Amino acid sequence: MDRATVSRRERLRAQTSQEIKAIALRFMAEGGPDAISLRAIAREMGMTAGAIYGYYPTRDDLITTLIVELYTSLVDAVEAARDTLPADDAAGRILAWAESFREWALANPQGFRLIYGDPVPGYRPPAGGAAAEAAHRACVGLTGLVAAAWTHAEAVQSDGDHRWSDFEPGLIDELRATYPDLPPAAVALALRVWGRMHGLVALETYGHLRSQTRNPAKLYRSELIDLIRSLALPPPRADR
Repeated sequence: MDRATVSRRERLRAQTSQEIKAIALRFMAEGGPDAISLRAIAREMGMTAGAIYGYYPTRDDLITTLIVELYTSLVDAVEAARDTLPADDAAGRILAWAESFREWALANPQGFRLIYGDPVPGYRPPAGGAAAEAAHRACVGLTGLVAAAWTHAEAVQSDGDHRWSDFEPGLIDELRATYPDLPPAAVALALRVWGRMHGLVALETYGHLRSQTRNPAKLYRSELIDLIRSLALPPPRADR
């Protein structure tokens, strides 16, 4: 078999795999996460069940692949947005990360739901692997935004009574390996910052803001500016 034939087969296989994933997300949009079914996707594509199992042996394999690719895409996007700004522009980097997060969610609503929203009934994620690595990058990256702001934020935090026992051991191990000097209060702040970044995006992605505001982007930016002020940070360098 010549190299061109192999390359053509690989290309066709990649195209079919992409189509399977696209249909899975469409089924999820139409019927919720429980609608993802290999047999239903095979019928939609005119494939036999045996043929589709050659691409994804189980439904959970397909879901895991989707989560890995989507989560990695999200983290790549927010990290790239953050890194367009210098390390000493803590406010600007928070703003860039958050606005990129919203843009990605609106462009990938089913991906957002798969990562952060509706659990897929019966799905058991594998331990470790690429999905865990993407989650680790997101956690460490967002905590890094707070770590960079902590010298300002520490002085205005009124809830400094946090202890390491307030957090899950896995989270402690994950963060202390990267930020050994970060105190429990800063970890609590990182979780609260995540909540504020995530909250309006989740409402918008699920359609709950449609009858409430004509300009959700403006509302979200206002929330972020208020967040930055609450950390006692200088404004983003671009706004000075």
